[in-house]
Amino acid sequence: MVPSSYAWSDDAGKLIARASLGVILAFHGVYKITHGVAWIGPRLTQVGLPAPLASGTYVAEVLAPVLLILGYQVRLAALAVAVDMVMAIVLVLRPQVLSLSAAGGGGWSIEFQALLLLVALAVSCLGAGRYSVEPR
Repeated sequence: MVPSSYAWSDDAGKLIARASLGVILAFHGVYKITHGVAWIGPRLTQVGLPAPLASGTYVAEVLAPVLLILGYQVRLAALAVAVDMVMAIVLVLRPQVLSLSAAGGGGWSIEFQALLLLVALAVSCLGAGRYSVEPR
């Protein structure tokens, strides 16, 4: 049996991870709401995907962040974010995958997107935790 202090910290860690991911992505969602996603369509067709898939960005960057913050359907919302990050890397950042940041400091050019992808995968594995609206 795990001591209760570990259970508390596990649930607090899950809350921090999912809420942080949700808040960060919510800013991207607001941008997509105010500027649209039409620019994504041509990029999708360049890799052989249908342009209407661009509307999936609204699911991953508007709906999923709300679900993550509230703690409802967290695993599914986090998977949507992970798919969104893979698509962002494939569609926009593919040429930078094996390069260092031009800003200096030796960072990976896509470290932000990679971190969001990995946190989304971790949240998908961990679930919502106790501090959520999702029934346990």
